[in-house]
Amino acid sequence: MENNFCKHVAVIPDGNRRWAKKRGLLPWIGHQQGAQNTNKLLEKALEMDIYAFSFWCASWDNLTKRSEQEVSFLFKIFDEFFRKALDSKQIHDNKVRVNFLGRWREIFPKNTQEAMKKIMEKTKGYDQHFLTMMVAYNGTDEMKDCVQKIAERFKEGKISKIDGGVIKQNLWSKDLPPVDLLIRTGSESDPHNSAGFMMWDTAYSQLYFTETTFPDFTPELFEKAINDFNERERRKGA
Repeated sequence: MENNFCKHVAVIPDGNRRWAKKRGLLPWIGHQQGAQNTNKLLEKALEMDIYAFSFWCASWDNLTKRSEQEVSFLFKIFDEFFRKALDSKQIHDNKVRVNFLGRWREIFPKNTQEAMKKIMEKTKGYDQHFLTMMVAYNGTDEMKDCVQKIAERFKEGKISKIDGGVIKQNLWSKDLPPVDLLIRTGSESDPHNSAGFMMWDTAYSQLYFTETTFPDFTPELFEKAINDFNERERRKGA
């Protein structure tokens, strides 16, 4: 089925560590498998002509409250993933603009930060698709930063009225359209949001929860979720 309605899909990839534990593997092996799966889902999203694909790589809590060994391995996975993206034929042939949202500048190794900055610079002129990766990201941090910016600009006289447009323009996600579909893997029996993920942009989102953990969430299952969305009736409060 073609994608006729879904413009922006966001994914919360839950279950990497559970996937590894079930197989008697170390937790970071699950993260490694998840990273490999991300590439496959991006390919499917481009095939289905999804305009914006947003992916929550890691929350601030993931990178500050887990063991030093696990976090160190996560940094290595991210570094490898971002460096490959720099020269990715998939990214450049499809004119995918890559962006990173979150507090990654406060915590990521400098060499990884440089790779991230390079890919943002290299793709900033692309406009056919958006790939947004949330790294050291909490939605509560995004909203607090937004409120702080608005307060400062109001005090300086740059803003006289606060409305939805002003809020959107001061979010980290200001360049993205609203999220049409939010997919959370590994959570059907425990459907929930975390840390206010994209709280403004998901105000009218359709939600899709599946028990399948992220490493096993295949492109075929991703397509199934999009097709499920396309068959739903959206009222948006009407």
